[in-house]
Amino acid sequence: MPEERHPKHADQHAKPHRTTPAADETAAEVAVDTAGGAMSPSAVPASAQSGQLPGGPDTLVRKIFTGSGVVSVLAVLLALVLGGLLIAATDQRVSATAGYLFARPTDFLSAVWDAATRSYVALFQGSVFNPRGASLAVRFAPLMDTLTIATPLITAGLGVALAFRAGLFNIGAQGQIIIAGILAAWVGFALHLPLVLHLLLVLVAGIVGGALWGGLVGLLKARTGAHEVILTIMFNYIALYFLRYLLNTPAFQRPGESNPISPILDPTAIYPQIFGSQYRLHLGFVLAIAATILVWWLLNRSTVGFEFRAVGANPKAALTAGINVSRSTILVMAIAGALAGMSGVAQVAGTEKVLTDGVAATYGFDAITVALLGRSTPWGTFAAGLLFGAFRAGAVQMQIQTGTPIDIVLVVQSLIVLFIAAPPLVRAVFGLNPRRKKPAKAGKTPQAATTGGAA
Repeated sequence: MPEERHPKHADQHAKPHRTTPAADETAAEVAVDTAGGAMSPSAVPASAQSGQLPGGPDTLVRKIFTGSGVVSVLAVLLALVLGGLLIAATDQRVSATAGYLFARPTDFLSAVWDAATRSYVALFQGSVFNPRGASLAVRFAPLMDTLTIATPLITAGLGVALAFRAGLFNIGAQGQIIIAGILAAWVGFALHLPLVLHLLLVLVAGIVGGALWGGLVGLLKARTGAHEVILTIMFNYIALYFLRYLLNTPAFQRPGESNPISPILDPTAIYPQIFGSQYRLHLGFVLAIAATILVWWLLNRSTVGFEFRAVGANPKAALTAGINVSRSTILVMAIAGALAGMSGVAQVAGTEKVLTDGVAATYGFDAITVALLGRSTPWGTFAAGLLFGAFRAGAVQMQIQTGTPIDIVLVVQSLIVLFIAAPPLVRAVFGLNPRRKKPAKAGKTPQAATTGGAA
């Protein structure tokens, strides 16, 4: 009789069953849909509910085109389009061609396109490159102005973004810039020291002034529970009126002047110009790059930065994990104030070289917009600062060449903030909804998919 082989031994000697990649994918789909066999199949397969399983061919592309960075770029593009329509609405030729729109619509569309493009070309020439310049240095002068204007926007924006990452709303960058400017200017014109030492003291005085003004807000919030938004707004007013008072005192008012303006800072207290006296770009821009790198390292590579992010994500969970939330609140506001203080130093020691009541301009408030556009990330804030610096630098040239009101640029900036605050709207306009359901394949029912997967 032939020797009978035990089923157990037969399984051991049998060849392993090999499955195709398609069968493995189908089996994985069934496992996801039925929770490993614990549930009955759903009416719509899992792959049809969310497009494809993780790792599918279009997952990476969809993530790229629906990420926060791309949404920010699309928000800027959409704001520019709407801004172009507003520019066209103020153009005389567009108004004239609108009178016979239905007779010759091409004239109207051509006028709209021409008005928008002329304005944006002028904006580009006033902020990046002017091909009409007599020399290469003159042609690149707009870019240097953009970088100069962007310098305080970047550092102040970093201060606001850092606070945002920690769950705090630092609306007080304006006041922090003012206090930093006061201390930096006083050290610059009242003390007479050697070059390197004097410039270093000016920078330290401004950073310390901003840090103290921001840290005081953090201290009050940590000890009393007062809301930082109310505190920073009030501190902005205190700093502004304190500056106006000082500029009318003998200690700060320039001798022989009736206007509220300080003496000119000593040459040893002024930021050196990077590319010589032909451009306004100064050392402050290099420090802004260094500050961006420092904030990136702080948030992503340091223990303190991890604590900041943990507190911003969930203060109660961070406290339970042993993080000192009060200390983190004080520290993050102090660092945010120090970053904004660098903007004050850049204004008095780099761009203006004197102290006036307009030392902060609107940089502190624009920094909020810059931080929002940059998604509260260091390099995103840096890029947003450059963009808003270009808007400011090119707006004047746009008005000179085309007669477009400067306020249009402010409208574009406001539209950018609006779209940044509403990412679903931007995704809907460009058809990039990541949760869009894909219809199930025709002729393939859930039962057939399950049966095929089992087979």
